[in-house]
Amino acid sequence: MTAQSSLARLSEAGVSVWLDDLSRTRLETGDLENLVTTMNVVGVTTNPTIFATAIAGSDSYAGSLEELAAAGASVDEAIESLTTADVAAAARLLRPVYDATDGDDGRVSIEVAPPLARDTAGTTASAKALWERVGEPNAMIKIPATEEGLAAIADTIGAGISVNVTLVFSLTRYRHVVEAYLQGLEKARAAGHDLSTIRSVASIFVSRVDAEIDARLAELDDPAAAELAGRAGIANCVLAHEIHSQLFTSERFRVLELAGAQPQRLLWASTGVKNPEYPDTMYVTGLVADDTVNTMPEATMRAFADHGEVGAPISTEDYRAADEVFDQLARLGIDYAEVMTLLETQGLEKFDVSWAELQDTIRRALERA
Repeated sequence: MTAQSSLARLSEAGVSVWLDDLSRTRLETGDLENLVTTMNVVGVTTNPTIFATAIAGSDSYAGSLEELAAAGASVDEAIESLTTADVAAAARLLRPVYDATDGDDGRVSIEVAPPLARDTAGTTASAKALWERVGEPNAMIKIPATEEGLAAIADTIGAGISVNVTLVFSLTRYRHVVEAYLQGLEKARAAGHDLSTIRSVASIFVSRVDAEIDARLAELDDPAAAELAGRAGIANCVLAHEIHSQLFTSERFRVLELAGAQPQRLLWASTGVKNPEYPDTMYVTGLVADDTVNTMPEATMRAFADHGEVGAPISTEDYRAADEVFDQLARLGIDYAEVMTLLETQGLEKFDVSWAELQDTIRRALERA
């Protein structure tokens, strides 16, 4: 099997391949364009960690930083200028994909600043500002699925802006995310927006679930614990797929669909394997479902291109098996709700750390310039 055909078969199975990375170097060297052409990449996601790494490790931003320093830009103004410029350039590159897929793919995501994660009004204002600054119809604004973020998601969708809902861990929170999306569509319709232009994805994080639950299983002196290692992350996604199949066949969504709305797609995130003992493509092979997205680090994408297998599509039988995984975990004393709350907290903390590193990087660069 050729490298290209593995990813092509994944795409044919209904899974859109998005790259979880972006840098000005990728844009200037033609690397991103090459991935679109040869590796079936049809979208890009970013986050504060990705930009911190990109800007700290490249000379490609030097000219822009000199101009920003001369203009007296603040650190946060410089961050917004640099990141939105990269996202806009990537969006222009992917515009043909966006046009060819009627807006489903060809998307490039940019995240609101992590310090706003608990600030509904601040998140909404930032989302609108980023949308206008990027200025491309195939952009997506990433908003974390905190309790405060839910209202901001509804308000942002209501303003006609496409949203990538990030840091989704628990199934309860995923239900709330869908509710926020539906509320947003209803607001958008009432405001006179064209619902057919609005898109959203709900990013369900995978590997972090296994990393946390596996660590707890390893502490148990129980043979049943070893059998459950590496199963919770995919099982959680399978149950999210079941919820999706229920909520987007409801009468409430049907009314919106008749007005042009599209279902919010499931996006599998954090699909790089953290345990080296696991197959490096397990979070791709095990999550095949029509009209979904898998956003992959380049290493995972290339591993799948090299030796990945397209697994069987998620089925109703898989729903029951996934339920059983969590029933067994509960019997072993692993508290699902507590794990998911911890993962959300840790996810926000990691982005705060990356944001602080990005601010420090930009501050030093502006001083040098």
